Amino acid sequence: MSRPNAITKHQHSTSGGLERIGPLLADLHPDYVISKRRMRRVESIECVRLNREGARQNLGFSSRPFVLCGLPVKRPASGCLLHERRNGQFVLQVTGHPSYGLPWGQDRLVPIFLATLAIRQKSPRITFESAAQMLDTFSMQQGGTQYRRLVGAFQRIFGATIFFGTDSQRERAAVVHRARFNFMSEARIWYSRDPDQKLLPGDCQNVIVLSDEFYREILDHPIPTDLEAAKALSSSPAALDLFMWLSYRCFTARGRERVPLFGDFGLISQLGSADYARPRKFREKLEGWLDLVRTMWP
Repeated sequence: MSRPNAITKHQHSTSGGLERIGPLLADLHPDYVISKRRMRRVESIECVRLNREGARQNLGFSSRPFVLCGLPVKRPASGCLLHERRNGQFVLQVTGHPSYGLPWGQDRLVPIFLATLAIRQKSPRITFESAAQMLDTFSMQQGGTQYRRLVGAFQRIFGATIFFGTDSQRERAAVVHRARFNFMSEARIWYSRDPDQKLLPGDCQNVIVLSDEFYREILDHPIPTDLEAAKALSSSPAALDLFMWLSYRCFTARGRERVPLFGDFGLISQLGSADYARPRKFREKLEGWLDLVRTMWP
């Protein structure tokens, strides 16, 4: 018996001669109903795996405070302007602007985008073609709703104040060290809905100036991350946090290590959600996040 014709079709193939999984599934199983969002994630995950196998990763960068401790996963309660997470001796506190609130959810993509451009352009003053470039970087749809979310994300990131440091205990005294910074000192962004908009001349360029403190943190502790993985996990902020932290922890580990789930050094204290305080609920959520991460792990 011959194989289905869809297997041998190439009208949906990529430049490398491989079939795109979305059209292929539609040909093989037209009765399956899969949302566009889920299909984009499946294709992004497959891209991550192929790039890893071929050593062709699209390298981006994140900053240390947000790899060790996560931003809020869900929208904070109305009026809540303080977020705190701990990772052992490391402490992250984020204060939101009264007009914009705390950064949360997909807002965590903005610091990744900024850190990546700062490293690539080797400057705290970064330029980019259009707001659509960020949506495309993380495979987010380009429409009115996403543009409004992007505007809100930049406002919350711009208005946030970050406190990051360590608490340590010495022989005769407790030592508390904190650094305070904002992400940006200046931002001018043209939110055009035209995906073909190119870099504008003169005073119309899209420009972001990173604060000196944030730029130094990026230069002193650049943490590589897989942009395709960030794209695949962009709609699952907690899973994205877990993926970036696991990648960093595996790189720095000196052999086999055990990671506690609870307590001062537990994952529950560092991931960006205080909604899963009960151990059973946290374990359930963690398993779901790990299932996503495992699909992309080498």
